Amino acid sequence: MAVRMVTLELKTEMTSVDILRMTAVVLTCITFSLVASVFHTNATFWTYCMFTWCFCFCVTILIMVLEFTSLSTKLPISWNDFTTAFAMLATMMVLVASIVYPRFYICLKCGRQICASVTSCLCFILYTAEVILTRSRSGEVSGFMSTVPGLLKVLEAFVACIIFICLENIGDFTYAGLHWCVAVYSICFVSAIFVIILTICRLLTVFPGPLDKVLLFNNLLAVLMYSTAAVIWPLYSFRNNPRPSICDIFPYMFCGWDLLVVITALTVLNLIAYIVDSVYCFRMVFFDSST
Repeated sequence: MAVRMVTLELKTEMTSVDILRMTAVVLTCITFSLVASVFHTNATFWTYCMFTWCFCFCVTILIMVLEFTSLSTKLPISWNDFTTAFAMLATMMVLVASIVYPRFYICLKCGRQICASVTSCLCFILYTAEVILTRSRSGEVSGFMSTVPGLLKVLEAFVACIIFICLENIGDFTYAGLHWCVAVYSICFVSAIFVIILTICRLLTVFPGPLDKVLLFNNLLAVLMYSTAAVIWPLYSFRNNPRPSICDIFPYMFCGWDLLVVITALTVLNLIAYIVDSVYCFRMVFFDSST
C-alpha cells in the first residue's frame, strides 16, 4: 500500500502583506486580552466584538502558517480568493467592532477599554491595507474575489449579517411587511454566500450555465428586492413608534429603537452595493464579452 508523503517547503521571503498580517496578529491579541481583562458579559455586541478579534487572530495565524509551510498550494481551494475574501471580511468586522465597543463600553477613566479601542482601530487600518495590497499585486493572477464584484459580494453578505444581529435584539414584528424585509435579507444573503463558496472552492467553471448572466440576473433581482425593503422597513418600523424619551435621558444606554435606524441605513447601504454590483456585471456581460 503506497503512502503519499507531503513535502513542506518553508517560505524564506517576507512580503509586505506578511508584515501586515504579523502586526495584525499582535494587535488583535492585545485587543481581546485587554477587553477580557476588564469584565465578561453575555451582551450581543460585547460577544460580537470579542468574537471578531479572536476570529481574526486565529484565521490570520492559520493563513500565515499555511503560507509559510507552502501547504496553501496543496489545498483544493482558490487560495488568493480565500485570503482576499478574509481580508475584506476582517476589515468590515473590525470596523464595526471599533465603532460598537467604544460606543457602549468606554468611559473617560477606562484606560484598558480606551487602549483596546485604539488597537482595534489600528487592526482595521492593517486589514484595509492588506485588501489594497492584495488588489494591487503586479505580476500575479488575481481571482474573482480580488475584483470589485467579488469584494462587493463579501460586503453584501457581511451587511446582511449585521442586520441579522440587530434583528435579534429587536424582537417580534407586528406587520407582515417587516417579515417580507427579513425574507429579503435572508434570500440575498444566501445567494451572496453561494457565490463566495463557488469562487473559493473553484466551482465557477463547472457551473451549469452562463455564470455572468446568472450573476447579473441575481443582482438585478436583489436590487428590486432591496428597493422594496428600503421603503417598507422604515415605513412600518417607525409607524406609531417614536423614539422613547429614556433613550435621550440616558444616551449611553442601549436603545433598541436606534437599531431600527441602523437597519434602515444598512438596507440602503446594501441596496447601493447591489446597484454598483449590477453595473459591473452589466458591463462584464455586454461590453467585456464583446471585446
